[in-house]
Amino acid sequence: MHPVLIDFGFFRLHTYGACMALGFLLSWKLVERISGRRDLADLIMYLLAGGVIGSRIAYVIEHWTSEFAANPAMIVRVDKGGLVFYGGLILSMLIFFAWCALKRERPLALADLLCVVVPLGHAFGRVGCFFYGCCWGRISASPLAVSFPRHSPAWYDQLSHGLIDQSAPASLPVFPTQLFEASALLALFAVLLAIYLKWRRHTAGVYLICYAALRFGMEYLRGDPRAAVLGLSIGQTISLGMALAGAAFIAIGARNVPRKDLD
Repeated sequence: MHPVLIDFGFFRLHTYGACMALGFLLSWKLVERISGRRDLADLIMYLLAGGVIGSRIAYVIEHWTSEFAANPAMIVRVDKGGLVFYGGLILSMLIFFAWCALKRERPLALADLLCVVVPLGHAFGRVGCFFYGCCWGRISASPLAVSFPRHSPAWYDQLSHGLIDQSAPASLPVFPTQLFEASALLALFAVLLAIYLKWRRHTAGVYLICYAALRFGMEYLRGDPRAAVLGLSIGQTISLGMALAGAAFIAIGARNVPRKDLD
């Protein structure tokens, strides 16, 4: 855990924010490289803003009572972590389809391009989660488990549940689910890139289905508090809908004539 990357007193750069920025820039440049398009800057900036805002809104709603009801000013402190990826994905999708309608862009073709790099940017975000200490996993005796230091989110959570006391120098060992997910996202990125470079299609559907399956399973390893819906976490519930959307994308794409490279 290393929440602050640079601290000069008058200037502080949080590792979480730095990871997000790096993932965004790499994803942006890769989109331009593989598509040859330089006219998507506005859309990408809108999607970035929508991703951050939507992720924050979802997190605030889910943790309003425990974190924000007593101190609403903390809502804007995104630099301290606290984002729910699915919230950002949903708002970004709404922005994406609205932009395509206004620009008369083919949404499925463009979605296939952009979905290639979503796991790459997301992986950097998960690394940022690890350095901040959020989104931790269940307590485990596995050799892969890690302990977060005193005053980390995991430490406070275990303290509140009576699992450790105030003198504990670190949390009990937990799964580093942030790194598990980051590794899986990088593998998914490699698969999507290979698919896109060969066929230029179906990557949006493959991404939605694969990430839904990944997230559904990863939720069983998570140890941080999350709201539940009918016995499933919110993340798992959304994953089911995301998988159905991915299947629909593939079905629609399969009916279309193979598309040429975006130009």
